[in-house]
Amino acid sequence: MHVKKGDKVQVVSGKDKGKQGIILEAYPKKDRVLVEGVNIVKKHAKPSQANPQGGILNQEAAIHVSNVMPIDPKTNEPTRVGYKVVDGKKVRIAKKSGEALDK
Repeated sequence: MHVKKGDKVQVVSGKDKGKQGIILEAYPKKDRVLVEGVNIVKKHAKPSQANPQGGILNQEAAIHVSNVMPIDPKTNEPTRVGYKVVDGKKVRIAKKSGEALDK
């Protein structure tokens, strides 16, 4: 996958196009990611110990990884991802600026 948990990404297609958020979880086997504040759905919850009231909750649903692009740290715009080997380690780089995406 071209994105990881903790990356700042922008949604490039779908109902939340243009929104930015941080990846909360990544599901590589399903090719999906959970982005903070994006793809909010209503979930019906039964009363439980944690939620004694129950009711309808708003929460994020996973979106396909092809619909998000990482944000370039230099230009603050969405960018494609490239890979380079630096000091024997494979590092993700932003195609727009050449800046490293990994910390």
